[in-house]
Amino acid sequence: MAGLIKRDDVDAVRDRARIDEIVGQHVTLKNAGVGSMKGLCPFHDERTPSFHVRPGVGRWHCFGCGEGGDVISFVQKIDGMGFTDAVEYLADKVGVELHYEDSRTGAAAQRGPREEPGRRQRLLEAHRVAAQFYAEQLFAPGAQAARAFLAERSFERADAETFGLGYAPTGWDALLRHLQSRGFTQAELVASGLVSQGQRGIYDRFRGRLVWPIRDVTGAVIGFGARKLFDDDPGPKYLNTPETSLYKKAQVLYGIDLAKRAIAQNKRVVIVEGYTDVMAAHLSGVDTAVATCGTAFGADHAKVVRRLLGDTTAGGGLQLASGASLGGEIIFTFDGDAAGQKAAMRAFGEDQRFHAQTFVAVEPTGLDPCDLRMQRGPDAVRTLVDKRVPLFEFVIRTTLDGFDLDTVEGRVNALRAAAPVVAGIRDRSMQLGYARLLARWIGIDTDEVRREVSRAHSTPGPARRREERTARPERALGPADGESVVSGPVLSAPDPADPVARIERLALVVVLQYPQHVPVTFDDLGPDAFATPAWRAVHAAIRAAGGVRTGAGLGGNRWVETVVEEAGDAVSPLVTELAVAPVPEDRESAIAAFVADVVRKVADLGLTRRIADAKSRVQRLDATADPDAYRAAFEELVAIEKERRELRESV
Repeated sequence: MAGLIKRDDVDAVRDRARIDEIVGQHVTLKNAGVGSMKGLCPFHDERTPSFHVRPGVGRWHCFGCGEGGDVISFVQKIDGMGFTDAVEYLADKVGVELHYEDSRTGAAAQRGPREEPGRRQRLLEAHRVAAQFYAEQLFAPGAQAARAFLAERSFERADAETFGLGYAPTGWDALLRHLQSRGFTQAELVASGLVSQGQRGIYDRFRGRLVWPIRDVTGAVIGFGARKLFDDDPGPKYLNTPETSLYKKAQVLYGIDLAKRAIAQNKRVVIVEGYTDVMAAHLSGVDTAVATCGTAFGADHAKVVRRLLGDTTAGGGLQLASGASLGGEIIFTFDGDAAGQKAAMRAFGEDQRFHAQTFVAVEPTGLDPCDLRMQRGPDAVRTLVDKRVPLFEFVIRTTLDGFDLDTVEGRVNALRAAAPVVAGIRDRSMQLGYARLLARWIGIDTDEVRREVSRAHSTPGPARRREERTARPERALGPADGESVVSGPVLSAPDPADPVARIERLALVVVLQYPQHVPVTFDDLGPDAFATPAWRAVHAAIRAAGGVRTGAGLGGNRWVETVVEEAGDAVSPLVTELAVAPVPEDRESAIAAFVADVVRKVADLGLTRRIADAKSRVQRLDATADPDAYRAAFEELVAIEKERRELRESV
């Protein structure tokens, strides 16, 4: 790294990178009033949206967990980047050319040929170049086996191009030599996972395989999945990128970049088992299909999906282990064979992370979506998804399939096996409903089923015991409801029930969000105009930043950033919170009058306090013993009362 990124360039990145677009790649945002948007927080589980974004001031804040900041800090936190990497990532997206200066001298520094940008951006660039190389190789003479594999599964050249498929040549270092010719170092290539380290040096990880690029939600290539094509390949059938700083298999969903918009619009996600299944589903019109990459669908995958679904209806939604509620549907399309049924059981038993609006779509003859499309056409894939059944029902019926229900012994044993499944359903109404269904499916009295379910509930199985052991510590480590979690000493927000604190807070909200509408008389308010300590500190930062006269000239983004810098570490989180807080006026045409009225009210409060102080001084003075002091105090009282009267008459 040549040095620090110049301040003007950082400001340019903040200005050009639309925070709603960057956040919207990870969170489904909905309008929340004039100039405000909100959604489910990507940094903690919640059932109602408390994550607010205000594009006009370039800030975000979660009123549930207390996290907040600007577009750069969002990228840092969501992608685990450092500040420099985040700025470089955003600069690349919005077309800002960055310049650097020596951190010791402040002199401009130029990147020489050996100097490299942020680590993450270099690794992403290596993956982009690799994906392009593989894609070009797919139509070279040596890739006949790869093209035949696709043709046998009814995939055409256009399909391969749509999904970015490629071919890794059989040689040991074809990609290695290509990347080195593009200036990538050995250390970078090892860190990327594109090559492997052996006793004799490094070599291509993927060789003689059909390759799928795996992208994150923004569309950046972060890894690859590769399918064996030749019998003499000693490796596994499918080989993925190893764990790297970019590629975390527990969080990656293949196809998420293509499916994210459809998921958000349709409130549905279809989980399939393989890369070709994702392709077949999308080409059949099921454009919400994604797949895990070499691992079972787990809690981190669920968080990704929840943020994209973005629905927060309280009733009848998807229930996760945390108890959060989510509207929409998650549909698992497992293979119809024994392995597929085991996978469905695992999805239920994995701490029962999915309830209610979670479904299973299994093709009775055992065909996966890819085979189904080949043999019966796209309509069959859509029908498979449409004929989904609730996960609870599938798991219970799969459990019952192992017993002979024509015998007393079979029915009793089936009840004992299925009762713990019903007992594990957290929703009480759903549990009672499935107890009645279980009674009908087995042919046993409902009361007997309920008694067995009750016994199973009092003696939980391994999954529930594990869940109970982990649930309490997880809650103890998390924030209390409504509590802010911000690293370092932070000035606490005052009691929201305090009417004075409430009007002072609203005044600061409109000053930060709408400086152009604030009467310039606000800048005449003295340092004691705000009674609440926290809001007095924010007001001090606003005054230090130049007041609303400066704010109106800078505009929302630069204005708030300037106040944040003046506020310091203890107060800046409060500035961010106020900069994105909802404003109780949702008419654009009425904002200016609303802002002026709020500022007048806080000025009136300040004058009222000054009048009370002045009256107290007059009462304490003896007009006979010190007539001059008494006269001065009385005149001050009259002047303040006149000022307040004129303020009120101006409304």
